[in-house]
Amino acid sequence: MASLASSTTLISSPSSRVFPAKSSLSSPSVSFLPTLSSPSASASLRSGFAQRSSLSSTSRRSFAVKAQADDLPLVGNKAPDFEAEAVFDQEFIKVKLSEYIGKKYVILFFYPLDFTFVCPTEITAFSDRHSEFEKLNTEILGVSVDSVFSHLAWVQTDRKSGGLGDLNYPLISDVTKSISKSFGVLIHDQGIALRGLFIIDKEGVIQHSTINNLGIGRSVDETMRTLQALQYIQENPDEVCPAGWKPGEKSMKPDPKLSKEYFSAI
Repeated sequence: MASLASSTTLISSPSSRVFPAKSSLSSPSVSFLPTLSSPSASASLRSGFAQRSSLSSTSRRSFAVKAQADDLPLVGNKAPDFEAEAVFDQEFIKVKLSEYIGKKYVILFFYPLDFTFVCPTEITAFSDRHSEFEKLNTEILGVSVDSVFSHLAWVQTDRKSGGLGDLNYPLISDVTKSISKSFGVLIHDQGIALRGLFIIDKEGVIQHSTINNLGIGRSVDETMRTLQALQYIQENPDEVCPAGWKPGEKSMKPDPKLSKEYFSAI
């Protein structure tokens, strides 16, 4: 068991996993729709629509939303950066979100409190399947408003006694509640976080978020499926994933004519 005075600045484990080197978050790019400021501009736009069938797949409008910078932390924006203490491998460490930029996807999830009821079922479920996320170049980070001392006591408690046992990813301490607030999941009058989950891509952009109320646990299967869909469309930007899509299933072209290939095969 590590002493409470031990600390590190980067994650290391018996495996080859390490936290990425530090880097800075760049400002999010913002895209705007064209403004029809004159009749000629309107005519030009109509002409463009008339010729849409001749556009190549690479020139079609992207179906990925880029939110405006003042709308944080909406999907499509850069994730708010943070640096905080955490517990990993029964050690106190520092975690900085921007250290992952350009290197890993991140599953960042919030839970209300240590030593509660639904929370350990989620936390251990993600830990038990950590290797599957690792194969997808993805790190998992858990966050609550508890102290690192509470986190440490919880991982040192056996699962059969309501504890977590050893985890394969860090539990971050948000005692100042600043991280929960920046991600829009803080319940201000209770001082705890809702069950928010965010999938952040390698560029540091939030690509998915879900927020459950306190009594509703989340699905690791659905998180995995969403992550796989995100990675697929980033690798295939001229395609989109229909409802319930899983790897190996047919995707869709975001085009009135080409999408019929998908619908005709249903």
